Amino acid sequence: MPTLLYTNPHCLDHDTGPHHPERADRLRAIAGILESEEFTWLDRETAPLADREDLSPAHAKGYVDGILAAVPRDGTPHHIDSDTVLSAGSGKAALAAAGAAIAAVDALTENRARNAFCAVRPPGHHAEHAAAMGFCLFNNAAIAALRARHHHGFARVAVVDFDVHHGNGTQDILWNEPGLFYASTHQHPAYPGTGAAGETGGAGRIVNVPLPPGSGSDAFRRAYDEIILPALAGFAPDFLVVSAGFDGHAADPLAQLRLTEEDFAWVTRALAAQAATSAGHRLVSVLEGGYDTDALARSVRRHVRALMGD
Repeated sequence: MPTLLYTNPHCLDHDTGPHHPERADRLRAIAGILESEEFTWLDRETAPLADREDLSPAHAKGYVDGILAAVPRDGTPHHIDSDTVLSAGSGKAALAAAGAAIAAVDALTENRARNAFCAVRPPGHHAEHAAAMGFCLFNNAAIAALRARHHHGFARVAVVDFDVHHGNGTQDILWNEPGLFYASTHQHPAYPGTGAAGETGGAGRIVNVPLPPGSGSDAFRRAYDEIILPALAGFAPDFLVVSAGFDGHAADPLAQLRLTEEDFAWVTRALAAQAATSAGHRLVSVLEGGYDTDALARSVRRHVRALMGD
């Protein structure tokens, strides 16, 4: 079965303003890489816009309605905080990003693909149940996980997050969810300040491995080999969601880990192997961070190649 790529032109219309690191050029760089000949066999679908009801139970209805109501109609940006902005195109972009995650889960459940990558923005893993922050409006990874758990009835759904920043929003949403597992490697100290090793969740199924600034391949791979991958294997997910952030790359301007494209390929292969073992290959990857566009494009190339089986 193929690997599916989901994206939507609306994701380019989320205008964060000049000099903002989370900008449309990120998706343009990814598109340029994925349009090359080596990705001829990648199946491609346009992500639908999510229905508001599909964003529950990840987000409170009042929160979703409030975000969409705050989208400016006159072209004047609306700043939720110093990092997180709404433009006229942000509503459809956010619904397309969530819609990609939902459509990918549905496609894998229907055995139309082996795995999927959602090249979308805005990212999502900082968005909490009822709060936007850190460039994020709706939590695409949590929406995907809860779609698999509640709509399709998978018993054990895991989210693994290798973004350089801790996914506080995903942790918040999944903290007390039965049948859900969340694991994260991330730089610490760094934004948003959460993700200590002692944060294990209401059901004890949250695994945080903070890495000090300057950590490179050895520390990153050891965190997975010694902690996250054994915990994930013990949980034995029947559906796996990946928050794929590439801002741990040594070239990224927003943090200080020293990872390379090969590290992202390595962790992708390891997660795909677990998905093959316990989840019938079902793995949905959603784009999170990555703010040096050249490093992002190269890293996504290796990530998608690994999903395709190299």
